[in-house]
Amino acid sequence: MGSLLVGGLVFLFLSMATSIGLIVRARLPDHHLNAESKDAIRLATAVVGTLSALALGLLIASAKSTYDNAEVEMRTAAARVLLLDRVMAQYGPETDKARELIEKRLSRGWTAETTDEPSAKALGEYQDIEAVQADLRSLTPKDAVQRSLQARALEVSGMVAETHWLLVESGKEGLPWAFLTVLVCWLALLFATFGLQAPTNPTVLSILLVCALSVAGAIFLISDMANPYVGLVHVSDAPLQSAIERLGKP
Repeated sequence: MGSLLVGGLVFLFLSMATSIGLIVRARLPDHHLNAESKDAIRLATAVVGTLSALALGLLIASAKSTYDNAEVEMRTAAARVLLLDRVMAQYGPETDKARELIEKRLSRGWTAETTDEPSAKALGEYQDIEAVQADLRSLTPKDAVQRSLQARALEVSGMVAETHWLLVESGKEGLPWAFLTVLVCWLALLFATFGLQAPTNPTVLSILLVCALSVAGAIFLISDMANPYVGLVHVSDAPLQSAIERLGKP
């Protein structure tokens, strides 16, 4: 589900909860909303409000951690691919085929969206990595220097493959939807009590709508950052582009 859609649904849900509170307020007897009743409602909703704030803070921290980890993974993958290319360049022209394969693979992207899905006649990413490793194993070193470079290239290619599978697995995590659903229900309860206690004038209604929009915006950011390779808030591909510019050089 898209992040904008999630944020829009949350805003709609909170607006409906506020409207329900306003409708119920108009139909309740006056003594149900006297000063003592409102104090009791505020005390009860303070508990829910505290829990909601804690849960929202945890979700924001989790989404930020996911985004930061994805950014580190992107930089690490680009650096390792570039290192692999330089090691193979030092080995000699025997590695030209493998170097061309890496450059072609990197130009297609190195994200969760292009990991294992074949594109036209192109192989999935993991097959490209394995093809490079197969080429490296088939090399016949002529001296100790080339043996050392072959071993180093195989080591780095193994780290690239490991990064790939970590990316595949982390890309399937996403948001804890059950946790998010419970949080939205708590927030809806809070906004319903806001409508229950608020006077029906344009100023109060505008403020409540702005608050609902702010909360929906926070949920949107959480959802978008939990999927760091797509959406409006996504990891920059600058390291990838920088690596592509350096690949294939002698």
